[in-house]
Amino acid sequence: MVDWDKLRIFHAVADAGSLTHAGDVLHLSQSAVSRQVRALEEMLGSTLFHRHARGLILTEQGEMLFDATKAMSRKLDTTTARIRDSEEHVAGELKITTTTGFGTLWLVPRLGKLYERYPDLKIDLMLEERVLDLLMREADVAIRMKEPSQADLIRRRLLNIRMRLYVSPEYAAQRGVPQTLEELSSHRLICQNPTTPQVSAGAVLSQSLLSRHVSATLLVNSYFGVLRGVLSHVGVGILPDYMESEAPHLIRALPDVESAEVPVFLAFPEELRSSRRVAAFRDFVVEEIQSLRRNPAES
Repeated sequence: MVDWDKLRIFHAVADAGSLTHAGDVLHLSQSAVSRQVRALEEMLGSTLFHRHARGLILTEQGEMLFDATKAMSRKLDTTTARIRDSEEHVAGELKITTTTGFGTLWLVPRLGKLYERYPDLKIDLMLEERVLDLLMREADVAIRMKEPSQADLIRRRLLNIRMRLYVSPEYAAQRGVPQTLEELSSHRLICQNPTTPQVSAGAVLSQSLLSRHVSATLLVNSYFGVLRGVLSHVGVGILPDYMESEAPHLIRALPDVESAEVPVFLAFPEELRSSRRVAAFRDFVVEEIQSLRRNPAES
């Protein structure tokens, strides 16, 4: 029989692509990791890695074994989550992924309420534009600006948002609030570069306005940066419309200009349907969205 501990060490090495990095993860010396990998290769009678100066590359046999250990790891993660969730008490780690903008501007400010309700919850929040693979357990729950394409995911549409233009009251007092595209040309536009990762509707709106030859621009690679620019009275910023509840003092510019609708979905794997942590987070987000709709200026 294959030694489970050797498989665990092999999986860490294959995942890290390096004996040193795997040793750091496993809290073992590089020599100890190397010995275990060699012992596994001898046991299987096959070479699992090609070794070179820049690291390790899996052989064909190594790829086959890594596929098996990845499946085992996912199954163990799911089983562990189900065991922990068999208790009524909501506790333990929940891996959540969403975009940098939605995460920093809408979700993070509300997490205090969630922790008040579930003080033993441990959240690993991954903010990035890359769509993580929920079925591969890169995250437990995702909030995304489009409907997930993967099968075997439970999904719920939370709301629709649009990108609009805003200024601070101080900027409005000093420079005025542009009401037309012609007036915008004499103001500084703050937006994400259309080539940076973002929702397509936001990129289309940014590209359209940048093409009108505004007098000056500030391009930032996140909506949080755009917001800070607007709050610092730098110019007219393109922001998601949920900022009207997060920063109700902002003044909308060009009221007839906005992006196409962007759907916001919450999704998680079918196998986590009975997870108490996932259900607790889902219900919390839905409650906050409903509160936002009832009291758009107070949520």
